[in-house]
Amino acid sequence: MPELPRFHLAVPVDDLAAARRFYGGVLGCTEGRSASTWIDFDLYGHQLVVHLDPRHRPSTSTNPVDGDDVPVPHFGVLLAPAAWRALADRLRDHDVEFLIAPRTRFAGRPGEQSTMFLLDPAGNALEFKAFADDRQVFAR
Repeated sequence: MPELPRFHLAVPVDDLAAARRFYGGVLGCTEGRSASTWIDFDLYGHQLVVHLDPRHRPSTSTNPVDGDDVPVPHFGVLLAPAAWRALADRLRDHDVEFLIAPRTRFAGRPGEQSTMFLLDPAGNALEFKAFADDRQVFAR
């Protein structure tokens, strides 16, 4: 199987020190380059950059998805099931408050997935999910 391209995502944060503690300490992301107004993180092989924006105000919009109010916008990573479970345990060990606690969505239907949502310290919504069958990622 060919290697998937990596994404680059830049998000606003209102406190770089808090972002460093969360992405580095809680999520366990390796820190890359940084400057006084931004930090690169390795988010499961993808380049996540947090940019300082003292005026950043997170969105409070949601859309209903399989019984949950899913935050819009959000970002995250599709993980293997074992990595997803390990991350869920790590987040619980760090007493992270979930917007949507780890659960199974679309149970028994196409696209069944494990999912969890949380906020970073700046209020950016993150989703981490895993498919038991990776061929179901785009199932209809």
